[in-house]
Amino acid sequence: MLVLAISGCKKSVVQISGKLQNPVKGVYIYLNEIKANEIVLLDSLKIGEDGKFSFKREATLPAFYLLKINNNDFFTTLVEPGEKFRIEALYDSLNYPSFITGSKGTEKMVAYDKALKNTVLKLMSLNEIYSQNSGNPDMSKVVQSLDSMAQQYLNEINIYTKKYIDQNIKSMISLKALYQQVAPNVSVLDPVKDIKYFVKVDSSLYSRYPESALVKSLHEQVQVLISRAGATALLKSGDEAPEISLPDADGKIVTLSSTRGNIVLLDFWASWCGPCRKENPNLVKAFSQYHGKGFRIFQVSLDKTKEDWLKGIKDDNLNQWIHVSDLKYWNSIVVPLYKIESIPFNMLLDNQGKIIASNLRGEDLQKKLAELYN
Repeated sequence: MLVLAISGCKKSVVQISGKLQNPVKGVYIYLNEIKANEIVLLDSLKIGEDGKFSFKREATLPAFYLLKINNNDFFTTLVEPGEKFRIEALYDSLNYPSFITGSKGTEKMVAYDKALKNTVLKLMSLNEIYSQNSGNPDMSKVVQSLDSMAQQYLNEINIYTKKYIDQNIKSMISLKALYQQVAPNVSVLDPVKDIKYFVKVDSSLYSRYPESALVKSLHEQVQVLISRAGATALLKSGDEAPEISLPDADGKIVTLSSTRGNIVLLDFWASWCGPCRKENPNLVKAFSQYHGKGFRIFQVSLDKTKEDWLKGIKDDNLNQWIHVSDLKYWNSIVVPLYKIESIPFNMLLDNQGKIIASNLRGEDLQKKLAELYN
C-alpha cells in the first residue's frame, strides 16, 4: 500500500527542466501556465552558470506551460501529470530548441509549428513578389495569381490542421490547433465554416478534462456556435456525426468513432423515458437480425443515476451493445451537440460515420437495414 501511495503521488508531479547554452549570468527564467484568458506566473529562478534550470510542481491535469526569459525568447510546452519534460537550446533561442524529450504532446506541437511556420514563410514570399511587381502594367493579373496561391497555401494548412486534430483528438494539443493563425486575425480554422472540428474537440476533451479551464472555455464557445448554427447545420444527411466521447458503465471512455467500419444506430434514450422503453424491443430485434452482418448500436443515456441506467439496460436486455452516459440528464453534453429536443431520438450512420437517416423506428428501421444489407 505504501508503494502504491508513493507511486500515486509521483504521477501528480510535473518536472520541467533544461539546459541553455551560453547563458548570461544573473538572468531569470520564468515558468508560466497558459489559462483560458490569462497567463499566470508560477515560478522563477536564476539560470545557473552551467545553464541548467529545473521546476517542479503538483498537477492533476495536462497543462500548457510557457518557459520564458523575455518577450522574444520563450517556449510553449504541454506537460501531462507525471511527465518529466526536458529542453536544450541556446540562451537567446528558447523557441528554437536543439533537443526536447519527456513530453509526446510537446513533440507533436513542435511538428505542427514547423508546418505552420512553413505556411507563413510561403505567404510572406507572396508579399515580396507583390513588392517586386509594383510597377507592372499587368498588376491586376499578378494580384489575382497571388491571391490564388495564397488561398492554396491556406487550404493546405487547413487540411493539415484537420488531419492533425483527427490524429490527436484525445490530447489537449488538438485544442491548441483550433486557434492557430498565419497572421493577426487570419485563423487557420474558421469557427463557423469549421464548426465540426470545434465540436469534435469539445466532445472529446470535455468528457476527459471537465475541470480544465481551457476545456471549459472551449465548451462554452461551442455551445454558442451550435446555438447560432442551428440543428440543420450539423445534422444533415451525408454529414459526419459529431464525435461522442463518454464513459461506459465501467468508467472507460468510449468514442463513437471507434465504431467506424460498421453501420451504426446512434440511439439516445433513458430508463425514465416510456416511449424509449417501448422502442427498445425493436432495437433488440434489429440487432439480433443484423449483428452478424456488422450492424452495431451505440446507445447514449440521459439518465440521472447509474443505478437506474444499468437497471434499464438489464430489464430490457440491452447489454449486447455499447452503452455510454455522463449521467447528467438534460444537461448532458450530447443534448446541445445533437440538438436533442425529445427522446427517443436516433441516427443511422454509415461505415464512415456519416448520417444516413434520422428517427427510424420499428418497421422503418427494419426496412432501412434490409435495404442496406440486401
